Formats: sequence, structure tokens, C-alpha cells
Amino acid sequence: MRAEAPITPTEPQQKPKKKFEFPHIYVILLIFVAIMSLASYIIPAGEYERVEGPMGRMMINPEVFTFIESTPIGIMDFLTAVPQGMVSASSVVFFTFMIGGAFMVLKDTGIIHFGVDRLTKRFSTRKILIIPVLLITFSVITAFIGTPELALVYVPILIPLMIKLGYDKMMAAGVALIATTGGFLAALTNPGTVGLSHQIAELPVYSGAGYRFLLLLAIIASGVVFLILYAKKLEKNPELVKQSLKETESKHIYKEKSYEITRRQKAAGFVVIVMFVGMIYGVLTHQWNFIQLAGYFLAMGVVVGIVAGMSGNQISDSFNKGFRDVLLGAMIIGVARGVAVVMEESQIIDTIIYGLSHVVSSLPSSITVLGMLATQGLFNFFVPSGSGQALITMPIMIPLADIVGTTRQTAILAFQIGDGLSNIIFPTSGYFMATIAAAGISYGKWAKFIFPLLIAWFVIGCVFLLIAHSIAWGPF
Repeated sequence: MRAEAPITPTEPQQKPKKKFEFPHIYVILLIFVAIMSLASYIIPAGEYERVEGPMGRMMINPEVFTFIESTPIGIMDFLTAVPQGMVSASSVVFFTFMIGGAFMVLKDTGIIHFGVDRLTKRFSTRKILIIPVLLITFSVITAFIGTPELALVYVPILIPLMIKLGYDKMMAAGVALIATTGGFLAALTNPGTVGLSHQIAELPVYSGAGYRFLLLLAIIASGVVFLILYAKKLEKNPELVKQSLKETESKHIYKEKSYEITRRQKAAGFVVIVMFVGMIYGVLTHQWNFIQLAGYFLAMGVVVGIVAGMSGNQISDSFNKGFRDVLLGAMIIGVARGVAVVMEESQIIDTIIYGLSHVVSSLPSSITVLGMLATQGLFNFFVPSGSGQALITMPIMIPLADIVGTTRQTAILAFQIGDGLSNIIFPTSGYFMATIAAAGISYGKWAKFIFPLLIAWFVIGCVFLLIAHSIAWGPF
């Protein structure tokens, strides 16, 4: 009789631990919509009296605030918040689509390929210099015209350029967003923030530009150092660049070959430069809004395509491809706007700023300016529009500055810094989320990447504010 083999107990197989996966940005934004909907049952409704402000725009009267009957968000209000957000943010959404379409035309004409090729050769032996050159250029443009949304314009060009230089998509998004946000934060002549705030505060428009220029230098210098350190990290870890290349669809852009262009393509490139300068002129002198800019980019795509020799069908196909590329970014803008829609429908925005102003006014005068910075940064989560925030908060912060003994100029700088800092991290900032979506970067990866620089900028901002307060930075 054959002996039976002893039965050995089998150890239970352990299930592999699931790695934490950062939620999709839609999930994050919908959670915020739900939280603000629930908050409408807790935060009492209230409103400030509205009066006519600079350029006929309505702003609050800080002396007249009343609590009103609450209008909490119901089920149907919650379900329609995102669609209403899409409608409310339609101008920015269409602006995003037109940028995507216009730049796909530029790509299909070969102009972007040629430009990337030339820049790569120019900086091939000193590629690290591309970082300060681009940061200074883009930040100065934004500091004067106040359009951080141009980050959306830069990213489609920067991605192939950075990868061909041996960097990755994060570097491309970093250059675009750090430059535009830094320029917006320390704006010299931004009409929507500095200009409007100076009119509300009855200061000489764009006064104090010298001190803000010093702030701009400090902000951009820190951004340059931050990105150079990241570039060194990429050089030591080429696998990071390979991964970025795998995740990028347009791999053919990065093949090592020279690009030549025809006379018509050269003429089209010249048209691009002229029209870009024209856009800056329109924003700076005529304060073009998003609808006008969207129409301008539509015209740019059509004109450049025709000059380059493309047919009507080819231009149309290019626009369709561009629309598909930026669809996620455009949708994010609308979903993010749903948070503000909930607050507007429940009428709790004014109550929040009323409560925040009381917290700031209770602080010691020596650190009131830091409280203003924190308040402006927090409020930007709810109202990510710079001009909209100025019309809501400046009528309160200006008299508060007079009471606590700081200057109005300093109060406006606190608004600029708080608004600018939060623009590069808050998911409710539509253009920022659209930019990282266009670059194919998740919100979690971006937050981890930018956090050290955000802390450095916060410290720099606090130092400049405390100095401004101590020297009674004027004119008032």
C-alpha cells in the first residue's frame, strides 16, 4: 500500500496593496460643489449693497451689509450647478477651444516644428539658459497686460521644445505657469487687478511700480532657480524624461531631423508674430475680454492657414483636432465654475467676505497685512477672477487699511500676492487647470511638484508686505 504524501498547509495569499491613486480632477471639483452645497445650509445668506464703481462696474458698499433669508441648495440646484457653470464660464471655455484650434493649425503648417528645431539648435550647447530666457519673457508680458491665461498659449509650443531639449512635460507646464503666475502676482500695469484696485482706492493708477518690480525680480529669480534644480534632477534621472515621452502622443515631433520651410510658411510665421504683438496691444490698450480674444485666435488660425497654403477643409480639420486636444481643459473650467455658481445661488459669498474681514480687523496692526494676504488667497478659491475679487474685496480692505494704519498701496499688494499665489494651486482656477490638462499632467503630480516653490513665494510675499508696512509704502 502506497503511503500518502503529507499534506502541507498552504499559506493564504496576500492581496497586493493598492497604491493610492489621486482622484480625477472632476471628482475633486464635484466634491467641492457638494461641500459648498451643504455649507449653504449652515452659512447664513447675506448681501452687501452694490454701487457703481470704476468704468461703470458694480462693486460692494462695505458700510451696508444685511443678512437675508437663506436659500440653501436643493437637489436640482446641485445637479444643475455644473451645467450652469459651463454657461457662466462660456467665454473662457470658448477661448480655450479657439487656442487649441489655432495652435493645431500652426502645428499642421509646420511652423511650430520649424521653431522648435531652431530653438533646439540655438540652445543645444547651453540648454539650461532656455529657462531664464523664457521665464523672463513670459513673466514681463503678463506683468504688463495681466493675462495669465497665456499659459494655455505657451504650453503647446513648450512641450515639444522641452522634450527635444531633454526635459519633460512638467518642465513645459512649469515654465508656462510659473512665468505667467509670477508676472500676474507682481503685476506692474495689470488693468484688471492693479489698475482697477488703484481706481477703487483713489490712488494714482499704476503707482508704486518700482517696488512691485523688485518683487517681480525676486519671484522670477526664485522660479528660475527652482526650475534649474528640476532640470538638474532630470539630467540625473533620464528615465523620467523617457516616461514623459511615452505619455506624449505626438512622438514624431521629437525625431532628430532638420526642418525646412517654404516661403509661404515663412510668411505665415511672420503673420503669427505680427498677430501676437497685435493681441498684446489689444489687451493692453483696449482691455479685450475672452470673447474678443477667442475671435482673435480664430482669425489667427484662419489667416495663418491661408497664408501657409492650407485649404479650407484642411484648416477646418486642424481646428477639430485642436478642439479635441483641449476638450478636457475646457470642461474643467466649466466644472470648476460650478463651485461659484452654488455660492451665488445660495447668496453666501458676501457673508464669507463679511466674516473674513472681521477676522482680519481683529489682528494686531503689525500683522494685519499678512491677514489680508491670507484672506485674499482663501477668497480666491471662491472667486478666481482677479477683477471680480477686486470689486468684492477692495472696497472692504481699503478702509480697513486706513483703520489699522497700513497704506492702501500695501493693501493692494496683499491682494495681488494672495490672488497670484492661489492661482497656481487652487483647482477652481480654470485657466490653471486647463493648462495642466493640456500638458497631460494630473493635479496630484502638479501639486507635489509646485509646493516647494509655493512656500518660497509665500515667504517672499510676506517679507515684501512687512517691509512695505514698516516703511509706510505710499503714495497713501
